[in-house]
Amino acid sequence: MHVHSQIEIQGIVQGVGFRPFVARLATRFFQKGWIKNTSSGVLMSIEGSAIQQQQFLNSLQNELPPFAEIQDVTITAQPLQNHTDFQIISSVVDSQTSAFSLPDIATCPECIADIFNPESRYFRYPFTSCCSCGARYSITTRQPYDRKNTSMAEFVLCSECESEYQTMNNRRFHAQTIACPTCGIQLSFLDEFGTVLAQKDAALKRAVAQLKAGKIVAIKGIGGYQLLVDATNQEAVKRLRERKKRPMKPFALMVENLSEAQKICEISEFEQTALMSPAAPIVLLKRNETIAITQAVAHEQKLLGVMLAYSPLHHLLLRDFGLPVVATSGNRANEPICIDNVQALKNLADIADYFLTHNRPILRPLDDSIVRVINHKITLLRRARGFAPLPTKIPIFESGKFAVGGQMKNTVAISHKNQVILSQHLGDLDSESTRQQFQITLDDLQQFYGFKALKVMHDLHPDYVSTQFVANLNIEKHAVQHHYAHALSCMAENNLQPPVLGIVWDGSGFGLDGTIWGGEFLLINKHGFERFAHFRTFSLVGGFKAIQEPRRAALALLFEIYGEAAFEKFAVNFSTTEKNLLKMALSKQLNCPKTSSVGRLFDAVANLLEICHINQYEGHAATLLENCAASFETTDFYDFEISDTMPLIIDWQIMIEGILIDKQTQPTNYCAAKFHNSLAKISVEIAKRANQQNIVLSGGCFQNALLTETVFSDLTSANFSVSCHQNVPPNDGGLALGQLYAD
Repeated sequence: MHVHSQIEIQGIVQGVGFRPFVARLATRFFQKGWIKNTSSGVLMSIEGSAIQQQQFLNSLQNELPPFAEIQDVTITAQPLQNHTDFQIISSVVDSQTSAFSLPDIATCPECIADIFNPESRYFRYPFTSCCSCGARYSITTRQPYDRKNTSMAEFVLCSECESEYQTMNNRRFHAQTIACPTCGIQLSFLDEFGTVLAQKDAALKRAVAQLKAGKIVAIKGIGGYQLLVDATNQEAVKRLRERKKRPMKPFALMVENLSEAQKICEISEFEQTALMSPAAPIVLLKRNETIAITQAVAHEQKLLGVMLAYSPLHHLLLRDFGLPVVATSGNRANEPICIDNVQALKNLADIADYFLTHNRPILRPLDDSIVRVINHKITLLRRARGFAPLPTKIPIFESGKFAVGGQMKNTVAISHKNQVILSQHLGDLDSESTRQQFQITLDDLQQFYGFKALKVMHDLHPDYVSTQFVANLNIEKHAVQHHYAHALSCMAENNLQPPVLGIVWDGSGFGLDGTIWGGEFLLINKHGFERFAHFRTFSLVGGFKAIQEPRRAALALLFEIYGEAAFEKFAVNFSTTEKNLLKMALSKQLNCPKTSSVGRLFDAVANLLEICHINQYEGHAATLLENCAASFETTDFYDFEISDTMPLIIDWQIMIEGILIDKQTQPTNYCAAKFHNSLAKISVEIAKRANQQNIVLSGGCFQNALLTETVFSDLTSANFSVSCHQNVPPNDGGLALGQLYAD
């Protein structure tokens, strides 16, 4: 008996070779009909034997191509139409848009083999791709995902590419990014003035030659420009630091393949999985002590950020060059990465010596994502290329909401079709260009998904750019306290409902009482939250300067304990003039906002242990303190006190006094490890008093793997159920998700 069915599928079914897969499956099971992309997924009509059609449907679910994911299937019986074959037909555009758009995918092994095969017509072609790999979100203008809706539209297929595109048993059958040296994107090699010096393969060879000569080369990658330099050349890396005005912050490295990465770092099974994943993020790895990488790549660091080549251009360049390269974002400090050739020549000409560029437009900036293995899980610290704009798979039952995140590490988010789409990492909203990109991204999300905003969620802080942006909107507004949003973000990711105890530690966030919070224990219920406990507050002497200078945080703690005697009792790393000014500021509480921040507590302890006095970049002191602590194993911890009044106040004074005593006779790494253990013991004690089984850990401090793992271990050993971040950053990059999760 023959039957005819119409099948509508939603999910990750565009840009993954789904239509070619269905066409081959239909041929295998003798089904006739058609399939087409729609704005919301795919629609197909199949006709044939009922038994074989069921086999077709079973295989459809069980043999999906890589990256494909079916979220919803609707099957409707139809009258027979007597189709004569099975075809992929033209897509249709309707008012419904899918929540599922594929991120950019690293080059597959088959395409890598092609570019290094002299017999292949793709030999040394740096834009080779197929149905299983290549640019996706960075080049897509609108849904559905068809070539005409991408920046590949201007590249007309040659006869050979057209033949592969139409051949069912070819892996480039209906590959929307198919291109070759004859009809596709082309490379150009430019000097700093924009003069074309070479093209095509000669351009690539010139770029490699200049890297070998120690020059800085800006290359146009998948989601934007990168600045490349020889990672074994100390002087070249120093020159990049000077030009980019980045004196200390570690640079990321790129190597050709896993074996090259293993030469410079220790790599666990989890880390290997992350490195070789289709997202191809930067992975934080423990460096080998004997490596040839110059120290200028990552001063004082035990970890290196390493990624594998993820585009054909990178593979060819790294193979020809033969050494690791620094691959850092192609931008000026605190600005978005450049995506446009003209923009790059304007903004990077005083940084790069040469430019390796191409003529395919990039439609939206997508920085390299960063992950770290924390507590045996691959944890996202920066979510961008390879991950955005995949939905977070968190059901939000109120569509039409959007969230604007915070000031630092900004992301924005929308609730669309009961899914959350979290934008790519945008950066800190301090510069005008980043603020412009923030607005462009909000507009882009609304246009791309056909989204109409009905309600906006934002942070409480009145001075955040994102908050000020919301003030001008003529729709319903809802403010969400910073640390509450952090906790909700972790709850949303782990599909948790109240009641929950949120342990939220970070650098700063505007509190309900007008002070700066950052060391919070929040009891979350159906109606909101209660500030159950927090760390004893201390002064940020000089306001923002206290965030830049750990020595100020340390001085504030000492002043809390010893008063003005702290200036005579301790060598506090200030000049006489500075001491006098700071003594007056602390005594009279001039420009000394109060904070409960654990982030600033890390700064203070790092300074007291003579590890770091001035932060050269965000998290500098805390990172060094973690590195130090990780080199010593101990279960010892410092004493602490907890008040009996509500909210409970955790007094760090005994702990600080203990550190000051220990540092006279004990190794620095012992003191650092003991401090980490103390924070874990505090967490257990507060959790017991809160009497709440489910606990979430969130906030920027939980980017610290040692801290997270120690707190998690102590809490679970005390029989609490603890959830951490994984697919959404624990830092402010996850705030927008938490804001959406709030009522």
